[in-house]
Amino acid sequence: MGDPDKEWDFYLRTLSSSARDSNLASDPASDPSLLNSVRKLCQLCKAENSEDLVARVYPHFNKLFQRSVASLPQSKSSYGLLLLDIIQFFLDFGEIVLHDADPSLRSFFRSCLSREFADLTVAEATLHFLNVNKKRLLASFPALLPQFFPLLLKLIAWNGEKLLNSFLKVFPELISPASFLPLFPSLVDLPMLVVALERVERSSGSLIGSSIASIQNTTAPEMLLALMDEAYTGSTIGDGGAGSESEDINAIDSADPLFLELLKDENDGLAERHRTSPSMAAALQAAVNVPQTDRLKQSLKIGPALLDVYCALAIRDVNDSLICALIPLIMARNDVLFPDKNYSYQVRKRLLEFMLASFQRSPNFIALLKKPIMDRLGEAYDSSAKVARSRISDVRVWRRARDYLGLIDDPAISLSVLGPSQGHVQKPGTVNWRDGGTKMIAHIPFYLLGEQEVFAINHLPWINLPAGSPFHDFSFSDIFPRT
Repeated sequence: MGDPDKEWDFYLRTLSSSARDSNLASDPASDPSLLNSVRKLCQLCKAENSEDLVARVYPHFNKLFQRSVASLPQSKSSYGLLLLDIIQFFLDFGEIVLHDADPSLRSFFRSCLSREFADLTVAEATLHFLNVNKKRLLASFPALLPQFFPLLLKLIAWNGEKLLNSFLKVFPELISPASFLPLFPSLVDLPMLVVALERVERSSGSLIGSSIASIQNTTAPEMLLALMDEAYTGSTIGDGGAGSESEDINAIDSADPLFLELLKDENDGLAERHRTSPSMAAALQAAVNVPQTDRLKQSLKIGPALLDVYCALAIRDVNDSLICALIPLIMARNDVLFPDKNYSYQVRKRLLEFMLASFQRSPNFIALLKKPIMDRLGEAYDSSAKVARSRISDVRVWRRARDYLGLIDDPAISLSVLGPSQGHVQKPGTVNWRDGGTKMIAHIPFYLLGEQEVFAINHLPWINLPAGSPFHDFSFSDIFPRT
């Protein structure tokens, strides 16, 4: 077929015959020649640069797209590659045929990718499509990728390191003011997402062609209850368990929101995740009591890599208000991570470095976040085990405190740190405690001085001492030299 006119006429007839065939009309992707015809017509439209040809092809593509989307729920065929090629045509020639590609893109994510994200070929093609059209999508549809970041995270969570390089190229486009905060817990919980997806696969079979959204839209599905029983009690699906049936059901019901939150496809804001429930602790314990799968092992490496990019972009591009809102989230999640020792270390290291960089960039965060910081410090004494460990570390803490605060004896350093005690310089090195709330000395962890609590309350009213501070054999004389 050397004549271009005959060539594109042949492929158009293929599309028309597919639409008339009753067997193919309800499942277009079952015809393998259809994908080839679509690709050839796209190539001819670009090569010929003919608006007339584009106008003739467009109605066929538009009808095929609508039929394919309608066929997805009942079909076992893969539609990902076919729909991506049609959407590429819409993006390339949308201005000529006056077609808005936004509804088509959203239909692809919701109807197709949600069912086929586990298909490596479709996942690779999707990331290639997003990278090729990255600038165009960012300019014309800036809210698209941030809205579907949970679904795109499934691509990398399920398919692993094979897609990491491609995913890292498109990952910055997932970050926007609307997705910046919700994206953080999703990145930290990437291993938990893998655990949830693997449990769905063990229960319902291959994830390819089955929409997890159907689980989310069904009220109290039996399969979900069985999944949660396995996830949170460690029992095998179907073995019943030996405990009280009502207690098991209550535990499962209380944990359902977490499971559905992990498996969602779209960004619906910063939802509260039930991280401190006994069910969550049981789920994490069950995940580490069995040998880690290759997919889980890869997610434990991918998570820190994505956090590196996230933190770097946050420091460079994100405004102070969002970073200030993120820091309390980081503090809350510091102790609630997937219980793998190396993963927890890598994540905590990155989060600590990010907070330090944030405070260096915006020192005013310290004053704005005084309450969550002090609340976080007070949590060190919530349990007797932590108190026992803290008594060992307190000796080192106060030794370092004496080293630094001993510099107050030096008049020049005292003036530079605290400022003059009165309006004019008198008695260098003295401190006007009424102004302590505005001085660096206010950041001394006075709540450690459990025995001196009365003194602190009477003389340092600007300090909030947490209740129940443990006994420590320290006094102010350990810090400030006697005159």
